[in-house]
Amino acid sequence: MNTRLKHWKEAATLILAAGHKRGADSLSTPDFACSQSPFKTEGRRQVPHLFDYNVLLLKRSSKSGFMPNAYVFPGGMVDSSDFSSEWLDVFKAFTNSPNFGLRSVHQPPETRPPIFATDRLKLGSPIPGEVAFRICALRETFEESGVLLFVSKKEELSLLESINQRRTADEVKHYKVNELCSDELSKWRTLVNQNPLNFVRMCMELEVLPNIWALHEWSNWLTPVKKYGAKRFDTAFFMCCLEERPHALQDQKEIQHLQWSTPSDIMRSFRARNLWVAPPQFYELSRMCLFPSLSDLGAFARQRGTDGCEQWLPVIFLQDDSFMSVLPGDQLYPSNSSKANKEKTNVEPQDGSKSALHRVLISDPYNPEIQVNITPKYNHTLPLIGPVDFTTLV
Repeated sequence: MNTRLKHWKEAATLILAAGHKRGADSLSTPDFACSQSPFKTEGRRQVPHLFDYNVLLLKRSSKSGFMPNAYVFPGGMVDSSDFSSEWLDVFKAFTNSPNFGLRSVHQPPETRPPIFATDRLKLGSPIPGEVAFRICALRETFEESGVLLFVSKKEELSLLESINQRRTADEVKHYKVNELCSDELSKWRTLVNQNPLNFVRMCMELEVLPNIWALHEWSNWLTPVKKYGAKRFDTAFFMCCLEERPHALQDQKEIQHLQWSTPSDIMRSFRARNLWVAPPQFYELSRMCLFPSLSDLGAFARQRGTDGCEQWLPVIFLQDDSFMSVLPGDQLYPSNSSKANKEKTNVEPQDGSKSALHRVLISDPYNPEIQVNITPKYNHTLPLIGPVDFTTLV
């Protein structure tokens, strides 16, 4: 972990999408189907109702010091144990492969977000950041939801062989979910919540490897100044697509509710004020609304994951009772990174189709509006743009 950061704490988040499994812990049970991308009807953009996958969301405790009551993806702050040299024993068969067998990112090193570009050896850890942040995302997901994504040591050699033989865009098909004894997992989950270092010890004793290869780099968000309290995070977002939804059980500490739901159901509940999602989650869910098919989402995440990502630090412009969150590429985004770390006041931004726009307008916390006309970097996809009708089902 990087103790030199002045404003932020490093963190990792997992966007976990899984094929529908009819059961008790789903918010809705839509039919299996694939739809086309959102389209316009009478001036309104509509979202397909029929998604063949759900997304895991967790409601933060009302007592949380950061975004209380918000619905978020599982994740949390990096712990020093995520960079522990003990992981070298767990990943012993993979230590001769760059980044423990993760696919190489093509993004030029000088443009990589610091969270990935930082030399961790200089900070005293032999664990690459690409690996440690995936470990963090998997550990936090296990702590908060009980979902443990792993590869058995028995499959280690076949996994290593497939990694060595695959092409850059090939998938490593090892998506093991909770097949371990539930009592054993419950015991270890309690221990990991007590001390994150127990996560590596659990992997040693159960002879499993955290499935870092199932996680694809997706985005990098930084908490803007003064919006969500004193805590600020530099967070790596990863995407993981599972064919079947694993059983999940919320913790009794940080999370007060857990649910699986389709992107459209989440957005509809958001608009109806039944839940509140944080701005990064809103933006990423808006992207996911363009992928009604789990296989399409997984293929896109896998193919795009080696292209890299851009560091996004929203700059807040205050406008009377509302505010505007401006993102990189917008005409108003500061060219100087030090200026991006300041809140703006009394600014009258110009709008217009000829101007570069990449912003979220928030006059109502339950009805944000994305405005963007730039081309996303690193082969990423744009989110849904403008006011969207989530009430009429397509």
